[in-house]
Amino acid sequence: MDWQGAKRFTLFDADYGDGSRCAAVIDQWRRDPARSHQLHVIALAPGLLPGMHRIPQPECAVTLDLVAAPLDDALAQLLASLDAIRLHHPGETDFARPLARITAVGARLDAAGLSEAQVAALQAQGFVFDAGTQQARFASRKPRLAAAPVAEKRAIVIGAGLAGSAACERLCARGWDVTLVERHAAPAMEASGNRAGIFMPLLSRDDNLPTRLTRAAYLYALRYWDTLGGIGGTIDGAACGVLQLARDAAHAQVQRGIAQEAHYPAHFAQWLERAEAEAVLGHPAPDGGWLFRQGGWARPASVCDAMLARCGARLTRMFSSGSVHVARLGDAWQVVDAAGAVLASAATVILANGPAARAMAQAATLPLSSVRGQVTHIDAAGAPALPLVLCREAYITPVSDGVCSFGASYDMDADPALRAASQDANLANIRDLLQDPSIGADAPLRGRVGFRCVAPDRLPLVGRLPDVEAAGGLERLREVPRHPGLYALLGYASRGLIWAPLAAELLAAQLDGEPLPLEAQLVDALDPARFVLRARRSRMQQKPTGDHVI
Repeated sequence: MDWQGAKRFTLFDADYGDGSRCAAVIDQWRRDPARSHQLHVIALAPGLLPGMHRIPQPECAVTLDLVAAPLDDALAQLLASLDAIRLHHPGETDFARPLARITAVGARLDAAGLSEAQVAALQAQGFVFDAGTQQARFASRKPRLAAAPVAEKRAIVIGAGLAGSAACERLCARGWDVTLVERHAAPAMEASGNRAGIFMPLLSRDDNLPTRLTRAAYLYALRYWDTLGGIGGTIDGAACGVLQLARDAAHAQVQRGIAQEAHYPAHFAQWLERAEAEAVLGHPAPDGGWLFRQGGWARPASVCDAMLARCGARLTRMFSSGSVHVARLGDAWQVVDAAGAVLASAATVILANGPAARAMAQAATLPLSSVRGQVTHIDAAGAPALPLVLCREAYITPVSDGVCSFGASYDMDADPALRAASQDANLANIRDLLQDPSIGADAPLRGRVGFRCVAPDRLPLVGRLPDVEAAGGLERLREVPRHPGLYALLGYASRGLIWAPLAAELLAAQLDGEPLPLEAQLVDALDPARFVLRARRSRMQQKPTGDHVI
């Protein structure tokens, strides 16, 4: 491999097979004293759920992405710059153009089973073949601009909840020095401070964008947490499974259709009819439900602690900062407290402070809502005995440390205090879910209130913040003016546990100019600038045409 002296070397293999070829490349890289600083392997692999799968490796310098998609579709959606390519009987010729789009000049192609038409298609895109072989070099004269990494690997992260803690860990793992600014005296004091958060995927018949994004986040989180010590190990919680009950018979019929069409592996999602669901749950489940065997619950603060502990000496913690704002001075951002004191300065700042980000001028136009969520706690004596997490309109966790958690309310107000009306609503939902009117009878008002940061499309905001004041005539995301060096990790709504790892990995990869862990379409769906384009399109649709009748 031609990785000698390179900062990063990226290999694309169109057939992962049993993984032995890619494993051999990784082993060869480890043994080569002249190896590149980083090795990135991307391979097509069957037998996986659709989409991209980033597989954590023992060392941070090695990245493995497995892609479950046809070759043409995978190449069209990859955001990478390839230095070496392996093709194996690729089928049609439509792959040549998307392959050339992401191939670095000088990259080596090793192929087998190419037809004359495929060789011709590759030659037309700039691949120059060695005489009498199916090996080639890419020599296109068309400029291909790879994403440039940030020059100075130093950043400020604002907010020490799940979003900010994950950002710190993913950046520190890449050699960044990070200053974490938190207004409270400890991490996870806002929405990430709940006793239990649940983790599970999202299903839909059309496998839409939210479903694909949530699936990618969920699967990455499961792998990522294992690198931290695992759920039930370093992280407080249990991978006990989640049972999501159908709302009624009509809803159950729709879910059966999804099960029949999607053919999910049982470890990921399994539809259970009434008898099966009741056997698992030990309570009534009249319309059946989905069993997510790898799902469960975790205490978010323990996840934050595990992520921050991994940062080591590269992380500087700055707690009890109070309210802060950011101001641009020259080529850097300053984080300034309410008294006007500069707390930290860096060229890169990441807003990961949930609803509080709306108070900052640069994020004030983002369409984010603060949604009140009250969780109810009851003692084990008054709680049902559950072997797993149960959910439908609400969720309820198994008893842990003598307490059962359920909720959460979805209130559009800013009251931080516990209130009886929200507890009554939570109790009503759980009693209906379990068909047991005695649950929580005479329970005292106990629980916790947190505020979710929610975008209109219920998807996170991951990437560089748009500069709305500078926005002009815009058609595409790449045309939207951005604040230099100012990024967002916001809008995690009720899925912060699973969103935090993948969103942080995506942003860290963007900052370092690496191949991204998601398809281009999904990356665009998370871009904070998407709302600028939507607002402009809405204005254009409402604008009078000027036509009139004489």
